[in-house]
Amino acid sequence: MKLLASELRAVIIDTVGKNGGHLASNLGTVELTIALHRVFNSPHDAIIWDVSHQCYSHKLLTGRFQDFPSIRKKDGISGFTRISESPHDYFDAGHASSSISSALGLLSAWKMQGRDDKVVAVIGDGALTGGMAYEALNHAGQLAKNLIVIVNDNKMSISRNTGSVSRYLSLLTATAGYQNFRYKIDRLVDDIPYINRKLGKFIYRFKRGLKGLLLTNNLFVDLGFEYVGPLNGHNIQQLEQMFRRAKKINRPVVIHVITKKGKGYSPAEHDPSTFHGVGPFNISDGIVEKFDTVSFTETFSRKLVSMASENPKICAITAAMSKGTGLDAFSRRYKNRFFDVGIAEEHAVTFAGGLAAGGMVPVVAIYSTFIQRSIDQIIEDVALQNRHVVMVFDRAGAVPEDGETHQGIFDIVLLRPIPNITILSVSSGRDMELCLDWAVTEAKGPVAIRWPKMSCPSEIEAFSKPVMPGRGLLVKSSDFAPSLSFAIEESNDVPRRGRRGRKTSDILLVCTGSMYSETLTAARQLLLKSLCADIYTLRFLKPFDESYFLSIAEKYNAIVFIEDGVQTGGISEYLEKLVNRGGRRERKASTAVLSFPDCFLHNGTRAQILEEAGLSPDRIADTAIRLMEESR
Repeated sequence: MKLLASELRAVIIDTVGKNGGHLASNLGTVELTIALHRVFNSPHDAIIWDVSHQCYSHKLLTGRFQDFPSIRKKDGISGFTRISESPHDYFDAGHASSSISSALGLLSAWKMQGRDDKVVAVIGDGALTGGMAYEALNHAGQLAKNLIVIVNDNKMSISRNTGSVSRYLSLLTATAGYQNFRYKIDRLVDDIPYINRKLGKFIYRFKRGLKGLLLTNNLFVDLGFEYVGPLNGHNIQQLEQMFRRAKKINRPVVIHVITKKGKGYSPAEHDPSTFHGVGPFNISDGIVEKFDTVSFTETFSRKLVSMASENPKICAITAAMSKGTGLDAFSRRYKNRFFDVGIAEEHAVTFAGGLAAGGMVPVVAIYSTFIQRSIDQIIEDVALQNRHVVMVFDRAGAVPEDGETHQGIFDIVLLRPIPNITILSVSSGRDMELCLDWAVTEAKGPVAIRWPKMSCPSEIEAFSKPVMPGRGLLVKSSDFAPSLSFAIEESNDVPRRGRRGRKTSDILLVCTGSMYSETLTAARQLLLKSLCADIYTLRFLKPFDESYFLSIAEKYNAIVFIEDGVQTGGISEYLEKLVNRGGRRERKASTAVLSFPDCFLHNGTRAQILEEAGLSPDRIADTAIRLMEESR
């Protein structure tokens, strides 16, 4: 078993070094996974992984070894559990704190069907900071006799665990002496022939009495669970023995195991936050690949730190993602104004509403996919009361490698119907700085700012224009390719008015800020085909200055709307209808909407995801050409 654990770690390190992925969390659960599969009869017994980013060993042990090199790649296996991959994966998981609820529902269904198999929920990496986990524990304690909850206590979520729950689990480890005593007595009794079963029952009752005398009960016991632990999560023999005993207990059980995140790979052990979710890296020294370009996240981080030095009311909130959202620099500089609430996005938003009510200016930084969990709080606790809360959504739009559960494609349609809210979509680093400054210093109610996981595109003059509520930015073809666009315009026979008497383009490409890079590439492709296209970037998704936009759109014969959100209910669908029913144009424009289709998006790079969704530069350019032909 030790050799197997070593081989699993070697495969995981080698593959993640090439593909990127979740390294530290998977290295910490190798022995735990082996023990689970040796004791429980998966898939007849269900093993459910919370978040499931720690399921790599599980995948390797359940028939996916040959496919493992494709993990997180296009058409490859997922970095999370997926029902379509294996009968050993009961749920498509990707968000935290849901495993106990899912396990309890599955177990209840089995019970009603007369099935008596076990369901094991493995929860850790800070998922117990999420309120949903406690709702499920409260429900399960009196209901689910075949439920086993494994608390994988590695003192980490993504950023280091904070809060009372983490301290509580740490205090439970003070009972390790009792558990070691219990383990030794159990082994001694098991070795006594003939009387071991009767003696074992007596010892069990004696231990319960001794435990009640010497130790206080804990939260899990109060909720109706039998509590076992803490155990050494890297001792396979001890884990197996306790799992076998837990299978025989006729009540729900919590087994508390202590693991080390990143175990077996020194760089990950010493820096588990960096190696939680990591890109390709050099295995020999753990150095992660670096790029010279500045990302949107880094730009946000620098700007917020700079603003906070001048405005003492600015405070920052994250949900266990200080590094991923760029707030780690803020947390070091302004410790008293930084709050990591754990994996509790709902609380983060309502907490921010309370800060705003007290006169602070809270900036809540959460990934787009995770803000989905806070829609009710955004409506009730922020927008309804018109609180000045600034919410920033990293990883908006297409998110590479992480697959269906992590795409940021729903925030626009979820937020646009909410009254009082302002939504901005930034196009560049400079645009980000101006929008963030406006949101903090000038906006009055709730503001949401979204950006993608990518490097900032090159700056142009248009991105430095002051923020005008409801208005976007018009980027002329002469701004990004002055000599080529001028030559094309001069060679055309049809007169078109432009600045200083020059002609204008026939094509308008209207895009959300996150799609500016792809739209710009498409516009340059059109220039090479002697077609000038201007770009209107949607700085504001709400409110929207319809009159201003129509005054621009009416000058073009072909308009392509490009949005990195789902089409149904999106901004592009709304704008296409606006163009076709409003304005003073003499004839109807040829229009098309390019956005994400009504489906979930699989693994792939950003470029691969956009290509499959019909949002690549080639598809944008082809659509513009088709519309021009139709308009003629």
